[in-house]
Amino acid sequence: MALAKISGENRRIKSILFLICCALAGIFPHLMAPSKNLFPSITLAVLLGGYGLRVVLKDRRENYQLQNEYLIKGEQFVETLPKVDVLVAARDEENVIERLVSRLLSIEYPEDKISLWIIDDGSQDRTPDLLKKLRTSFSRINVLSRPLKSGGGKSGALNSVLNKTDGEWLFILDADAQLQSNVLLRALALALNGGWSAVQLRKSVVNCELNQIASYQAMEMAMDAVIQRGRLASGGVSELRGNGQLINRKVLECCGGFNEQTITDDLDLSFRFLLTRSPIVIMWDPPIQEEAVESLSALFRQRKRWAEGGLQRFFDYWPLLISKRLSKFKKIDLSCFFLLQYALPVVSFVDFLVSIILFETPLYWPLSIVALGISSLAFWKGCSQKSEGPRLPSPNFFNILGATIYLAHWFIVIPFIVVKMSLFRKTLIWEKTDHVGS
Repeated sequence: MALAKISGENRRIKSILFLICCALAGIFPHLMAPSKNLFPSITLAVLLGGYGLRVVLKDRRENYQLQNEYLIKGEQFVETLPKVDVLVAARDEENVIERLVSRLLSIEYPEDKISLWIIDDGSQDRTPDLLKKLRTSFSRINVLSRPLKSGGGKSGALNSVLNKTDGEWLFILDADAQLQSNVLLRALALALNGGWSAVQLRKSVVNCELNQIASYQAMEMAMDAVIQRGRLASGGVSELRGNGQLINRKVLECCGGFNEQTITDDLDLSFRFLLTRSPIVIMWDPPIQEEAVESLSALFRQRKRWAEGGLQRFFDYWPLLISKRLSKFKKIDLSCFFLLQYALPVVSFVDFLVSIILFETPLYWPLSIVALGISSLAFWKGCSQKSEGPRLPSPNFFNILGATIYLAHWFIVIPFIVVKMSLFRKTLIWEKTDHVGS
């Protein structure tokens, strides 16, 4: 089965089957004798919790970092640098587009080996006018404009510029990205020396002191990086995160380009890289900096898109994920995190509803507590590490407790999205995150 031909057919049917399986799993323990009804949850807590704990403990700061920082200053390294295309898909980004151009122009890289591209994807605010002025002032900035409703979302915008560029590597950024000037040199050195097909920079939050929602997102991103590096160190799977991803062009072409039938291009492309045995590394420092959403409504809108895109890729690629393309350990890793990240929230929600109907105690609390406990450990570990980017929130008891409670929003978002995907057909729309220019 060719990756380029994955079209996302029958997602609704697959969502219904997934919902039915989760519902049965949530109901089943309530049909067991009271002396045995906690057995399924405790068994899963031991197995999945044990693997999750192993992953968190496997993470090390020195893992997957450029060990010799002086390498990027050597003449031989600079002379042999490959050509890189920096791509930014932008829609309605008038608040940040001028700052973005300033950041792009500050990237340290030989000018004859780097091209800077901004794809204006049907913006309806002042973004097109600002880009025209900036293009006049800064000739190094290339702008490609797409009409509104061109289709394909962010993936379509990125695909539209591929035939106009010829770089060996692509550096993908979001419009609100802020970065250190030498980040591209350091990421590329790591990729070339380590034989990686892609480098994902750790994501960090520039406005984490705005409010608690932003602070918890900063902690969540540090936690995610810890888990990602731990999975990689354990022989498992690591993933792209959209903003701050350096990818090998040849590998991307082998994968069929960016998938225009998904709403989360990064998660989908992660599976394509996985299935072509193209490894992705997570780079802790320097991070890519971005804005956190500032309100609960914006948070839930963002997380619903992430949840839907995350589930879509499993539904689309499952025949390949269970094939011989993946090692047994990678299959185990994917299974564990699929169950923890997507199945557990739905099963727990059904378990909670059944408990209310039957006036009983929920039976999946051991697994939920273990999952949140491991997340708390990852919060602490991530926020305890040094960071070249914005200061991470203190990993004190109250911050860890608050972040863990905050993380429970996935137990609402995931069930909602699964029901929605089961009942309604999906129209692929690029629902971008609003940026205010923090």
